[in-house]
Amino acid sequence: METRKLFYEDQYVRAFTTEVLKQDKDEQGRNYVTLAETAFYPTGGGQPHDIGTLNGVIVYDVEEVDKEIRHFVKSPIEVGAECDGEIEWSRRFDHMQQHAGQHILSAVFEDNFGYQTISFHLGKELCTIDLHVDKLTEDEIHTVEQLANDIIAKNLPIEAKWVSNEDLANYRLRKKLSVSENIRLVIIENVDYNGCGGTHPSSTGQVAMIKILGFEKQKGHIRLQFVCGNRVLKQLDEKHQVIQSLTTKLNAPQQQLAEAANRVLQHTKSLEKTVEDLRTELIEYKAEKYMLNAEALNNKKVIKAIIKNGTISELQQMARTIQAMADNTIMLFINEQEDKLQMVLAKTDDIENDMNQLIKQLLPLINGKGGGNKALAQGGGEKIMTATELMGQVVALVCH
Repeated sequence: METRKLFYEDQYVRAFTTEVLKQDKDEQGRNYVTLAETAFYPTGGGQPHDIGTLNGVIVYDVEEVDKEIRHFVKSPIEVGAECDGEIEWSRRFDHMQQHAGQHILSAVFEDNFGYQTISFHLGKELCTIDLHVDKLTEDEIHTVEQLANDIIAKNLPIEAKWVSNEDLANYRLRKKLSVSENIRLVIIENVDYNGCGGTHPSSTGQVAMIKILGFEKQKGHIRLQFVCGNRVLKQLDEKHQVIQSLTTKLNAPQQQLAEAANRVLQHTKSLEKTVEDLRTELIEYKAEKYMLNAEALNNKKVIKAIIKNGTISELQQMARTIQAMADNTIMLFINEQEDKLQMVLAKTDDIENDMNQLIKQLLPLINGKGGGNKALAQGGGEKIMTATELMGQVVALVCH
């Protein structure tokens, strides 16, 4: 027995009483029931499913499989039992607002600019449409948003009707239908005529408002983000809270927030430049100190240093600084962290040793990985010996 679809007879039905026809589990072991009639909308046509309760049992998913509407429930419900169903109306009405808003938005884009909608996604927070165009301007966005909201303000009727294939010639369809039977049209007179299986409010006024939030290029087309109805208020509330917080933190009224933020960013950049300059000076100071304390080994100057909780990038910069300032020098830096050891090995141009070959000999000692070139190499591995022991191994190879 096929389930009677109350959501197509009256999209405003929130509660109903029916009979449980079947109780079973799907391939994933999820309990589901089928009903003689239902107001629960199953996922389809770009619209997510309804949720709610059946006899107080939570319905968390609804799918149509082989013409069978499955209500996935937290626990089984006895077959043949009278069942009171109730959908979560706030979720359903939100979906109705977003879906109708998409019809209006797509119609305005196509009628005014010739940009066709190629896909629609109704997300939990945002909705998107993909437009068959590779660029979009802010002026076009502003125009479309204004025209769409004008249509909403006119409170035009939104009608859903079933038609035959022969009847289609009487309607200015926006796109070719994918079915030839059980055809359902959603009609906003002189605005949109579209095949659609979703639920919509009875008038455009109930969409309340459309707000376009932004757009981005996606593989040759434009993806537009928007919200309708109560979601606009939610977006406004969230943005208002952020603005209120920023006005306090930046000590500036809303109209001057951008200017105040730019001042903070410029000041931050200046501070970052100062920090970087000081960091460079510190490295140069340390480099000079290391060169003064270099040891003489095999007619070469060798700089050895074990650093606690440093970074590879700092040691690399230190090595390059010394390379530019010294001659006949080999640099052996080990960075000791809580659970690993890292090495940076470098030399000046007048030294024959190959640092890349050297580190390749050392890394197996700590199950490490790394590499580099003849002048500078780096790598790291497990802390299975002390930094001092590893330094001993490094020196032994250099002096070999």
